[in-house]
Amino acid sequence: MSIVVTGATGHLGRLVVAGLLEKVPADQVVAVVRDPGKAADLAERGVQLRIADYSRPETLQGAFAAGDKVLLISGSEVGQRVPQHQAVIDAAKEAGVALLAYTSVLGGPAADFRLADEHKVTEQAIQASGLPYVLLRNGWYNENYTEQLAPVLEHGAVVGSAGGGRVSSAARADYADAAVVVLTDEGHEGKAYELSGDTAWSFEEYAAEVAKQTGKEIAYGPVPAETHQTILTGAGLPQPFAEILVDVDAAISRGLLAATPGDLSRLIGRPTTPIADSIAAALKG
Repeated sequence: MSIVVTGATGHLGRLVVAGLLEKVPADQVVAVVRDPGKAADLAERGVQLRIADYSRPETLQGAFAAGDKVLLISGSEVGQRVPQHQAVIDAAKEAGVALLAYTSVLGGPAADFRLADEHKVTEQAIQASGLPYVLLRNGWYNENYTEQLAPVLEHGAVVGSAGGGRVSSAARADYADAAVVVLTDEGHEGKAYELSGDTAWSFEEYAAEVAKQTGKEIAYGPVPAETHQTILTGAGLPQPFAEILVDVDAAISRGLLAATPGDLSRLIGRPTTPIADSIAAALKG
């Protein structure tokens, strides 16, 4: 039996693999990757590599073996994820894996924003497959914001269309630790975990924290959705992606990313990482 991580060279995948290597022997960890060159460091540590591509179902046929525990990290190509995820589900079912864990979205079926649509369809496909499964409904990452500090510092403003909405984010490493727990411990089959940070923060509070840590004047500038989209496209973002980000802010304004059920901190056995800590880490580079 192996523990298999798809998308293993992505930001989340690498953290999951690193966490697994702290708990199980390297020869029990399998990294599914498209480019073996990007995983050379993992191979050097004894991790098995299997080469496969979500978009090429035929490459997935040898990616899994009977009894494997598999983490399906959701694809990054919005609009293509349903067939990509289905290909992984089909290959996992054919192989007879022991558990399929999936990184879904906070709220699951109740998440009524565009970025959640493909996650909801994938959850339905997993449940219909008959495979033993666990759903990791990840909330927002602190890094979604702290990795975008450069324009905030340049313009002295946090701009968005979420109004007074709040975000219960956590560090990417927190979500990775949760995945490691469900892949290495027993008793998680059939469960759906609503994963989020312990505390929800507003963008006004976020701006104030950046100002506090940098000594700069930083303000939150709430704008209408149409203006927000114009700002994003003006900054070079493709219009479809800008529309998705504006739709996410609309979801935040409706409270859909503010839940704090505590599942994440209970799974990992510690408090989640505060946004202030991630801001400090980003500023240090």
